[in-house]
Amino acid sequence: MGVRKRQMAERFKAEKKDIAFAKLNNCPTSPRKMRLVADLIRGVQVEKALAILRFNPKESSRKLEKLLLSALANWQTKNEEANVEDAELFVQEIRVDGGTMLKRLRPAPQGRAHRIRKRSNHVTLVLGSNNNIEA
Repeated sequence: MGVRKRQMAERFKAEKKDIAFAKLNNCPTSPRKMRLVADLIRGVQVEKALAILRFNPKESSRKLEKLLLSALANWQTKNEEANVEDAELFVQEIRVDGGTMLKRLRPAPQGRAHRIRKRSNHVTLVLGSNNNIEA
């Protein structure tokens, strides 16, 4: 590995220290329903986002709350010496993509069949830090 490439890799690694992410794959909820809840917490501080998700009645909010706690734990393992409150973490990016679709048939009148598409989604949540904590 060349010197320039090594320097770029070290810089990239230092930048990635500030962010942490978590992924949820093949969640059996339609992406449209999940995006309604994901839009509520995009760009919000972590403490406020947890409060929003805890008191939201939708089923998707329970799954996103677990995902947010997982991303927070991932950040803590990356930055063991740092304090979560001092870091001012926020939801930098949350992306909901369509996952695999289960295709089923439902009987319809006059011997026909209608296709039922049971959708799933993939959620990617990225936490960012407002403060650059150096230990």
